[in-house]
Amino acid sequence: MALSIRDELIEQLLQGYSSPEDLIGEEGLFKELKKRLLERALGAELSEPLGYEKGDLAGRGSRNSHNGYSSKTVIGEDGAIAIAVPRDRNGSFEPRIVAKGQTRLDRFDDRIVSLYARGLSVREIQAHLQELYGVEVSPDLISRVTDAVLEEVREWQNRPLDPVYPVIFFDALRVKIRDEGLVRNKAVYVALALNAAGEKEVLGLWIEQTEGAKFWLKVMNELKTRGVGDVLIAVVNGLKSLPSRKRGAFPRRSPRCFR
Repeated sequence: MALSIRDELIEQLLQGYSSPEDLIGEEGLFKELKKRLLERALGAELSEPLGYEKGDLAGRGSRNSHNGYSSKTVIGEDGAIAIAVPRDRNGSFEPRIVAKGQTRLDRFDDRIVSLYARGLSVREIQAHLQELYGVEVSPDLISRVTDAVLEEVREWQNRPLDPVYPVIFFDALRVKIRDEGLVRNKAVYVALALNAAGEKEVLGLWIEQTEGAKFWLKVMNELKTRGVGDVLIAVVNGLKSLPSRKRGAFPRRSPRCFR
């Protein structure tokens, strides 16, 4: 639910701020406001299980209580933010807003993956984040983030498929891809299906130097290995030898093949 912020509060916050740097700079209002909101939210999280606010006399004699703060630095879109995380005496507090062990706020990993997808090397990503956010990110952290994404991609690429698809579109796109420091034109093979529920489903993406029926046969055999047993209609991109390749991969029936 969106909350309405009173104009009087905005005017109060903006008192004394005269330049963009005062608002969005390294020591600006936006970053300070995010820091204070995070700290207040963490304090409210701790007060909930304790049953009282810090400084509340009702909390005296409780089995658990506030026990000061620990310092922590998190990385967000505004760069590094140092926050004070409240502690409880029993050490049982598990914050949800900034969890234990969490060092990055939401969407910062997305920035790393986006830069990686554009073909930047680990060192280039490190330099870019330093220049843009003023944050020094280790090459090991960048590698962990991208490796985690690559693992998810591999799981998606090898997931089991339906035994029957009414329609599969086979096509290839020519794209520029950075490869070993050079930008090369490559073919991205796409298998797009309509499943039994009438929903579009990308079955897989494959990258190859050139497009050809021989590689398409490899794609179809992979789909067969992942569980596809029958395709009723195949829509292809005009390769004359592709229908025969398709019949070789799915011989149980002779699916109609449109070029």
